[in-house]
Parts: sequence; structure tokens; C-alpha cells
Amino acid sequence: VQLQASGGGLVQAGGSLTLSCTSSGRPLRNYAVGWFRQAPGKEREFVAGFSRGHQSTYSTDSLKDRFTVSRDGGKNTVYLQMNSAKAEDSAVYYCAVSTMFRARDSRDFGSWGQGTLVTVSS
Repeated sequence: VQLQASGGGLVQAGGSLTLSCTSSGRPLRNYAVGWFRQAPGKEREFVAGFSRGHQSTYSTDSLKDRFTVSRDGGKNTVYLQMNSAKAEDSAVYYCAVSTMFRARDSRDFGSWGQGTLVTVSS
């Protein structure tokens, strides 16, 4: 599965940004889709995602109030919306797919997009 993440850029603290993850191959609903982020010097962190089949979502507890995922099956695209942006949200954001029903560990995701940079200005 080839993934393309996009939508990153500069956002002011307190603002919102929506990232997109598109697949040109198989339907994304066939996979669990996860959004991760990695800030400089830090480990890659799971943010939120869809379980396989895309009937349910799950997220990191500390981020669930500000990050939500949605989908457009017709466009084979999954979105990550960030609200009330904080400086610590600055990172490269990645989308990835897993054949597991639901996964949070990056090692369980086999295909990754190239990442899109989000910078939050204070």
C-alpha cells in the first residue's frame, strides 16, 4: 500500500489543521490506519487511528480531546484534525497501515507515508 500524507504547515497556537492520508492502492478500510508523530529527538508517538474496517476510532488518551480522525471512503482518504494546537504538537506526522484489527505500536504497521511537517508557532 502506498500512502501519501499531506496538509502539514505552519499553524498558530490555538489554531486547527487537518492532515490527509491518501492511498492510491488498496482501500484503506482493509487496514487499521494510524497517525503517528515524531518530534526532533523524540520517539515516534501514536496519535489516533481507525480500526480495520473503519467502524471505530481510537487514540492516545492525552491527545483525544484535541485530535480526531475521520474518513472519506470515496476518496480513499483518512484525515487527522488537530484543534487547539500547542507548540509541543510540532512534529512530522505520519500515516501508516496495519493488517491488525487495531494497533498502536509502530512496529505493527507495515506501510508508511512519507510524513508531513507541522509547525506550531507560539
